[in-house]
Amino acid sequence: MNRGRRVELSPAFVLHHRPWRDTSRMLEVFSRDHGRLTLFARGARGPKSRLASVLRPFEPLLISWSGRGDAAQLTQAELDVEARGMGAALPAAALMPAWYLNELLLKLTLRNDPQPAVYALYAATLAGLHDAAALEPTLRRFEIRLLELLGYGVDFASDARAGEPLRADAYYHFHPGLGFVRINGGEGSDAHSGALLLEIAADRLDAPAVRDEARRVLRVALAASLEGRELRTRAVARALGRRGTSRSNGDRQT
Repeated sequence: MNRGRRVELSPAFVLHHRPWRDTSRMLEVFSRDHGRLTLFARGARGPKSRLASVLRPFEPLLISWSGRGDAAQLTQAELDVEARGMGAALPAAALMPAWYLNELLLKLTLRNDPQPAVYALYAATLAGLHDAAALEPTLRRFEIRLLELLGYGVDFASDARAGEPLRADAYYHFHPGLGFVRINGGEGSDAHSGALLLEIAADRLDAPAVRDEARRVLRVALAASLEGRELRTRAVARALGRRGTSRSNGDRQT
């Protein structure tokens, strides 16, 4: 962002916020036209603050700000009614998956780097999380497309070493940064079925076995792109799972 720049009513989402000073907040926002940035919202936690009920994660907003670099100040925020339509807030079962999306954007996108395609993907995925029956396929599609848009895409249809289509009757190892390489037999926990990989490539994620295969591959691909940084949402999901929480919100999805 340029020094002293003023931005008016930019479509954006709040990814994360934390208290700042007595009544203010420090926001991590994802703007459609300006990328990820930090803004300071003065008085946003005050008892009479209009912004307190507006600056919520997962809600499409129109925000304005001014200032220099990372010290920019939020000057206005309102619900983007046209983008939200008549949609309700996310159901409880979708909250952990939604926080997972936010954490991926926080850790995989660069500051002040406009990513309108990523913004559109994120907005569409949030809308898809309202369908409780489709939570896991929705997350897998988000991960696949996000990696593609950020330059870490996984080719689920080709043998990276042989340069030919995957075979349904063969098995493969996945190598981040390279792709799938055929192996003899299907032994080992890191072997992937060609038949299941081709189903993923065709975006047929309805079968549990296909979703499980996608999750296994994407965890490795995301771990490589995260370069060792842990996802806190996964740790929380595991802890909730150990306490007997339903797996619909748990580690199986995130």
